[in-house]
Amino acid sequence: MKKQMIWTAVAAAALTALSMGASAQNIAIVNGKAVPKTRVEALMQQVARSGRPITPEVEAQVKEEVIAREIFMQEAQKRGLDATDDYKAQIELARQTILIRELFAEYQKTAAVTDADVQAEYDKFVAANGGKEYRARHILVETEDQAKAVYASLKKGAKFEDLAKKMSKDPGSGANGGDLDWAAAGNFVKEFSDAMVALNKGETTPAAVKSQFGFHIIRLDDVREAQLPKLEEVKPQITQQMTQQRMAAFQQELRAKAKVE
Repeated sequence: MKKQMIWTAVAAAALTALSMGASAQNIAIVNGKAVPKTRVEALMQQVARSGRPITPEVEAQVKEEVIAREIFMQEAQKRGLDATDDYKAQIELARQTILIRELFAEYQKTAAVTDADVQAEYDKFVAANGGKEYRARHILVETEDQAKAVYASLKKGAKFEDLAKKMSKDPGSGANGGDLDWAAAGNFVKEFSDAMVALNKGETTPAAVKSQFGFHIIRLDDVREAQLPKLEEVKPQITQQMTQQRMAAFQQELRAKAKVE
């Protein structure tokens, strides 16, 4: 009898331990159905990804949200809403979205942009944009006769800036006295840039320069070495751009390999 009582006590203790272990894996029992802690953990991860700090108050709110969802889900299932075609279609779209997101996340881990990648891209940018920058003004007119009239006014002592405001057809620079701000020669059409770089500081083109836009009277105000941003200043933008480019190439590669009939 005593031995039987001992085994009965052991069995009861074991059942109690199992019950406590199962309970530890759940946050609640709703209408007889267990709500696992994994749901809370998954929702907490989403909250963390959004940048919101995880505090005890937030954790309590997430727990209540998970319980509320279980209550609402049970009611929806009672009403048979999980058997409708609309529900099934939305579930399929959600499944696709999640799976594609995981695919892209996995790819980004294997194709992450390194500091060396950023440095190489920055070096290419410097090579393409280095050199000299020019600060020039111009007056754009439609005909050669109008250009001659501008030169005549300049010879009489009229200010270049005033004539630009009055006569230039360039809406971007005319209101600013013809000022084109600092720019590399390659930013302008060839006829304009060739004439501009041939000038010394303070000089005006001796004759109007014809381009596809009309006739330009150009004055070179200053020249300097190109002022390029430092690597640290543009590193985030370069990283983001390269990441987007790699993702686009990955998507295009998959699309090209796919057999679509």
